Amino acid sequence: MKHVTLRQLKVFESVARHLSFSRAAEELHLTQPAVSMQVKQLEEQAGLPLTEMVGKKVYLTEAGEEVARHARLIAQQLREAGEAIDAIKGVRGGRLSIGVISTAKYFAPRLLAEFRRRQPGIELRLGVYNRETVLRKLAENEIDLAIMGQPPSDFPTVSEAFADHPLVIIAAPGHPLAQKKQIAPALLGEETFIIREPGSGTRATMERYFADVGIAPKHRMELISNESVKQAVMAGLGLAFISAHTVSLECEVGRLVILPVTGTPIVRRWYVVQRSEKQLLPVAEAFRSFLIAEAPAMLMPEA
Repeated sequence: MKHVTLRQLKVFESVARHLSFSRAAEELHLTQPAVSMQVKQLEEQAGLPLTEMVGKKVYLTEAGEEVARHARLIAQQLREAGEAIDAIKGVRGGRLSIGVISTAKYFAPRLLAEFRRRQPGIELRLGVYNRETVLRKLAENEIDLAIMGQPPSDFPTVSEAFADHPLVIIAAPGHPLAQKKQIAPALLGEETFIIREPGSGTRATMERYFADVGIAPKHRMELISNESVKQAVMAGLGLAFISAHTVSLECEVGRLVILPVTGTPIVRRWYVVQRSEKQLLPVAEAFRSFLIAEAPAMLMPEA
């Protein structure tokens, strides 16, 4: 592929991301035939089809997946080069892309708002995803930094803890246990627990706690989001083990209560994570330093 152009790669990266020629055309302010032509020329360079149509849906071929991966890396490197040149020129600002796991959405916008207040020239992009998606985007260099509860172990990263992450057991105010001043873990064994899906960091911590105290709740209801878990608990369907960051408002207005169970809260840590080989640009380094210095105090009221 000796004569591939940056324009072709940019167009194909958009098609691969959206799996749609029309949406790529809209994003790039091109006509759909122009997008199709760029992809066709790229396929001629590759000597293999990069996309295929099944019904009305666009799919990437194996070759297309590989080209898309390189196109993303090249686009990221060009962006970083531009921001590095701006930094050398003394230009304030830059673009910062952050990925956070779903539980962190309850505090990440507040942190980013304060950082932007201090650095008004920057362009921020915040994505809220499940853990699997955050890890993929980090591995593929689609985000500069990630905020998560447990750094990955399957590819090299640099991580630093920046704040406590307390997890608690909650109930509806009318639950019988809500009236107790101290609760032994053994009393939880007969309760129904509303739990997160397998793979959730919150669920893994809950299961370790239950193993440590020697209980196994007999009744469980599995839900796939913190919001649905909270709604189920407020409706009186059971108890839940959940991040304290997610329930501060509901506890403040009296719709949920934190149970005083012995051994809780379980305190984990929040981490800011980057790929180990990634050289952070000034704006990303500034945000990382901001988290480490300022986030503990900013998150204290919700802990």
